[in-house]
Amino acid sequence: MAGNATHQQIASFFLVGIPGLENVHCWIGIPVCLLFVLTLLGNSIIIATVKLEPSLRQPMYFFLCILAMNDMCLSSSATLKMLGIFWFDAHWINFDACLTQMFFIHTLCIMESAILVAMAFDRFVAICIPLHYTSILTTPMVIKIGLVGLSRAILMIMPCPLLIKRLLYYTKYVIHHAYCEHMAVVKMASGNTQVNRIYGILVALSVTIFDLGLITTSYIKILQAVFRLSSQNARSKALGTCVAHVCTILAFYTPALFSFLTHRFGKNVPPSIHIIFAILYLLVSPTVNPLVYGAKTKQIRDRVVGLLFSPKQKF
Repeated sequence: MAGNATHQQIASFFLVGIPGLENVHCWIGIPVCLLFVLTLLGNSIIIATVKLEPSLRQPMYFFLCILAMNDMCLSSSATLKMLGIFWFDAHWINFDACLTQMFFIHTLCIMESAILVAMAFDRFVAICIPLHYTSILTTPMVIKIGLVGLSRAILMIMPCPLLIKRLLYYTKYVIHHAYCEHMAVVKMASGNTQVNRIYGILVALSVTIFDLGLITTSYIKILQAVFRLSSQNARSKALGTCVAHVCTILAFYTPALFSFLTHRFGKNVPPSIHIIFAILYLLVSPTVNPLVYGAKTKQIRDRVVGLLFSPKQKF
């Protein structure tokens, strides 16, 4: 494949994994696998709990189920190949398979952000205009919000593989990454990649600024409504319903912003640190979300305890 490189475009990429830590890949695979198993187990329990408990069939928990399904898909799209690299030295990936993985990873990341916005809107309606909660956030509306979020993600990411397809890949085929990340793939191209770089930055900035702006606006309105409440107990109860969502936001956006900034501006950051944070970006949030909601949401916690320790109990 590498031979006659000036005349034939490469057909596969070589994913290094974590540069500089190749000797301990087998050990790194253990926590990666553990996080993946916990993601699948925790999010499956969340979905099953909401399905089995009639009192949880509310918009807030429907959004939580969408988040759980998205997290499992996001984790699976990256982890399986990473484990192949870490444990079985399966470094090679077909060019089209690489673009497919890249498309799913970035689409699901944008979808995750959209779900967090939807959950912030849910909390805004529940706290600021509670009397209209059931009339605004109906089941059809929840479905529409989910479809809009998914459509936005697909439309924004679809140009990325199409723009990459027009590039020529002749001599560079070694990607110093553990999965097919957009900018890592673009850097391998021979020729002018300015359009790809600009589009990638515009997508990342527009999603982050727009979504964080909506989330921030929602919480400003929520705080204003909460501090107008006369009862301290009512304030604590209202804010308590937002704790899990805030933890989820921090778990998702913190490593995402660090990974984005170091990839483009952190020239002095070791590649291994950047790759590790990029992996954590995809694995930590899907693992943490069900734990946070399970611990902070009494209805889910009680139902899970009932399922695990009272199998004969009738609900």
